[in-house]
Amino acid sequence: MLITWRLQYMGIYTAVHNFCTSQKAVGFTPHQNISTGAHRGAHLLGEDLYNKLIDYLTRRLEKLYEESRSHTDEALLAFYIKQWSRYTVAAKYTHHLFRYLNRHWVKREMDEGKKHIYDVYTLHLVQWRTVLFSKVSGRVMNAVLKLVEKQRNGETIEYGQIKQVVDSFVSLGLDDADPSKTTLDVYRYHFERPFLEGTREFYMAESKQFVAENSVVEYMKKAEARLDEEEERVKMFLHADIAIPLKKACNQVLIADHSNLLREEFQGLLDTDREEDMGRMYSLLARIPDGLTPLRQKFEAHVRTAGLAAVTKVSSDAEKLEPKVYVDALLEIHSHYQNLVKKAFSDEAEFTRSLDNACREFVNRNDVCKSGSNKSPELLAKYTDILLRKGGTGIGEAELENTLTRIMTVFKYIDDKDVFQKFYSRMLARRLVHSNSSSDDAETSMISKLKEACGFEYTNKLQRMFQDMQISKDLNAGFKEHTQGLDSKVLDSQYSILGTGFWPLTPPNTTFNPPIEISMDCERFSRFYKNKHEGRKLTWLWQLCKGEVKATYCKNTKTPYTFQVSLYQMAILLLFNDKDQHTYEDIASTTQLNADALDPSLSILCKAKVLIPKPDGDKVGPGKTFRLNYDFKSKKVRVNLNVGMKSESKQEEVETNKTIEEDRKLLLQSAIVRIMKARKRMTYQQLLLETAHQIRHRFVPPVADIKKCVEILLDKEYLERLDDDELGYLA
Repeated sequence: MLITWRLQYMGIYTAVHNFCTSQKAVGFTPHQNISTGAHRGAHLLGEDLYNKLIDYLTRRLEKLYEESRSHTDEALLAFYIKQWSRYTVAAKYTHHLFRYLNRHWVKREMDEGKKHIYDVYTLHLVQWRTVLFSKVSGRVMNAVLKLVEKQRNGETIEYGQIKQVVDSFVSLGLDDADPSKTTLDVYRYHFERPFLEGTREFYMAESKQFVAENSVVEYMKKAEARLDEEEERVKMFLHADIAIPLKKACNQVLIADHSNLLREEFQGLLDTDREEDMGRMYSLLARIPDGLTPLRQKFEAHVRTAGLAAVTKVSSDAEKLEPKVYVDALLEIHSHYQNLVKKAFSDEAEFTRSLDNACREFVNRNDVCKSGSNKSPELLAKYTDILLRKGGTGIGEAELENTLTRIMTVFKYIDDKDVFQKFYSRMLARRLVHSNSSSDDAETSMISKLKEACGFEYTNKLQRMFQDMQISKDLNAGFKEHTQGLDSKVLDSQYSILGTGFWPLTPPNTTFNPPIEISMDCERFSRFYKNKHEGRKLTWLWQLCKGEVKATYCKNTKTPYTFQVSLYQMAILLLFNDKDQHTYEDIASTTQLNADALDPSLSILCKAKVLIPKPDGDKVGPGKTFRLNYDFKSKKVRVNLNVGMKSESKQEEVETNKTIEEDRKLLLQSAIVRIMKARKRMTYQQLLLETAHQIRHRFVPPVADIKKCVEILLDKEYLERLDDDELGYLA
């Protein structure tokens, strides 16, 4: 059998060869060139054979077309695939049988630029496309769409048939300019175009009906499942080229056409905190252009409202509001919606920006801030102070570090970072001066965080304060060595030398005559210091000095009490070593303290019942006499009397805010001068914009404040007015 087939194959191949090389039909004369005659003979006989093959293929394909008319749907697909497979296999065999024709006649015709001349295999494809495919492609495609619709409706299909149809459509994409190449034009026109249109029609009808009968959340689940199915369908039996247009078509019908309905549901999902459903909505709307923009806007408005409501809830009395309560309320809202952005919105940058905008709004403009625009940074600084003070919270190092990190989250949203810096530096100064920091590592960590957020200039003075404290430690060690072997009455004292330009501290607002014991020790230290640093001037900050005194006068106590007192309180108590009672006037005369400093100190001593005023009454002032209380009792051996008064705290806040305003004026003026020095001349409006841009990392300057500073600089002749609303720099 195999031998017979081979003989038949060789016979046909030989016949084609002999037919193409025969000279008999040429009719040339002896005067003709033999080679020319051979060429012409091969040309004529090759063309005849080529045309005969076309006629045969045409008759065969027309017959197949007639047979196809009796088939529909899946039967038509089976018929088409079967005939295509047989036809292409036969085309390969015929191509080999006509190899001599391909090598000579076909090649010469193609080299001469003859159009519509193809190698034998390509000729088969062209004839299939022209005679059969053009007539049956529409019916075949309809059958494909019905089969796919069955699969979309949950039925199991033989999807291999569709894949074979796709492959045949792709194979028919012959490039007319170069038949050796293929294109996807036939596939795109006859398969992809109707497939996309059919897909749109199917999902348009299905989605319309589904939305009418189900909730939006259920529809999102359905749409998500359908989109996944279509992606899988491409992998299973469709051409990869259809993936992008199919995705666009499905996104349009399943998502874009219902986008308004989805967006209307978003607020309800936010209100009920349905994280999974919001994530589903995000992933769907992210597929269409500008699909998420309205969601971001609603999200931002929702977070802002939630933040304002949280602040309102805890701020019934803004004056008594605890810093921790306020900051925790801000952090709770931020933490909740930050987790939502991460889990539901894939931590997308635009949603993060919306969260930041909302947080910046409710951190800087809420009910608490109405009582003072500086309230948020002030309360944040106070909370940080509570955390970093000894005994402030009693939490561990790891938890403290985590809390400081969370504080920086609020800090980055604060507009007036200069306010935080001012309050923080004052509180840090007190912690350092009074050795009241819970941990040097925690203090350093916080400054590092601030430096990372705002730069070296922001924390320069804070770092210098730490350096001063270290220098002071070394200085005190030297002073102790210097005083060894001196009078036994030398006090156990510690001195802090603070650089005037780095510490936010002011000289005392009262005169003061320290007790002789204190005065002598201070004089001794002054001489020691000036010997080391000639020419430096020391200014004593008496209001920050503190100490301990032992109370051995109390009756019925085995262990004497130790009073922890301010220097002003110490000066008052030491007067009672000489006699048991003193008048207000005597105390004021001896200590030389004014009423603003003396009255709070006496009030605390009276409130603790260390001194008993006569006549009785809460108010301390002239006319009062104070007697030492020999019956003083306390559950503690060490009694802290050095406690701040609310009035003092209030006064300090007022002074700090005044300092902030003055510093801002100087900062604005320096920025304006710096800009004008670089530019030489600018329009008034440009200068306002540039100044606001340069200062915004410290605070948000009102335009009116910038204008005032410009006027000041004009008066000081740093600037001058030019024509066309321009300003010039005067060197």
